Amino acid sequence: MDTCIEPAANGYTSGSLADRTNYMLREKALALKREYPKGSPTALFAHGINPGLISSILKQALVNIAQDTKLPNFTEPTTKKAWGELMNQLGVKVVHIAERDTQVTKEHKKYREFVNTWSSEGFISEGIFQSAELGWGTHEKELPEDALLHTSGSRAAIYLKRPGATTPVRTWTPSQKSFYGFLVTHNESISIAEYFSVYSGDKDKVIYRPTVHYAYHPSDIAVLSVRELLGNDSIKPEPHLIRVAMDDIISGQDELGVLLMGHSKGAYWYGSVLDIDTARRLAPYNSATSLQVASGVLAGIVHCIENPKEGIIEAEDLHFKRAMEVAKPYLGQIVGAYTDWNPIKNYSNLFPRPVDLNDPWQFKNFRVY
Repeated sequence: MDTCIEPAANGYTSGSLADRTNYMLREKALALKREYPKGSPTALFAHGINPGLISSILKQALVNIAQDTKLPNFTEPTTKKAWGELMNQLGVKVVHIAERDTQVTKEHKKYREFVNTWSSEGFISEGIFQSAELGWGTHEKELPEDALLHTSGSRAAIYLKRPGATTPVRTWTPSQKSFYGFLVTHNESISIAEYFSVYSGDKDKVIYRPTVHYAYHPSDIAVLSVRELLGNDSIKPEPHLIRVAMDDIISGQDELGVLLMGHSKGAYWYGSVLDIDTARRLAPYNSATSLQVASGVLAGIVHCIENPKEGIIEAEDLHFKRAMEVAKPYLGQIVGAYTDWNPIKNYSNLFPRPVDLNDPWQFKNFRVY
């Protein structure tokens, strides 16, 4: 197993925009399922916390909403088709993987240094060298003017002519409330959109699909690193200037979950809130971010051991309750919170922008122009 699909050397900076997308990397991985079908040794790809455990968190969030809204005749889904039908029945239009990292380091970043609370190399690759990508929902009325479409596979996602680190979006978490996050490409934005799609009887037409994307505000020191790198024409720093903050983190937390929007209760965030002190008590030498990722890795490893002949699988194929059971001891507080927030709730035309006041859940309302 791994925590993301990596291309060959220099794969993030060579080839066309389409070639560099996570959509195409995932399509290549899925193509191997024909060669290694069920019955082959289990190979689980893209399973940290996001991508990975976040898909199990999402399933639990859907169950929570169904129970809280007393959905008639609700039974917990056991198939891909039933999960899609549940999300559709609940009226979920948009799913954000909404994350706010507030961890603070004692040591300030140096000039031209890139510092992050998880793989700095990984964040540079996905945030600056790859296009912003998102699963594209059936409720959307118009494509972004800078959007590009895929011509093969499920076509569940679109990609933009710009990197995720320059594509801010509005989102919400319980502690931070509303904020701007980067629309950074991630495998789960594509796999979730495809998994929860509902098709017509002939399987040729998608009748329901949510819009899904990452909305990520990294630690402040990482935001500063991103802005400096972009300002330097995206020239990657020398290796000695690429650092992962760990022992020098002195405070803060990582708040990571799913924000499900458009249902009868408005919006619902469900996920992990883990502070640095708790993380270190649970597993020394970790940060909040690294332990959240490791919890997803652990859940994935346990699944592979317990289910050794599933062939090539991804996060949505796991038994979500078992995955959550394994990971939960390392996730800090598990929080569920409803909110009446939406991206145009406090809209003002003092500085007019593209907006759809009739449907708050249109992507154009989330995007920061």
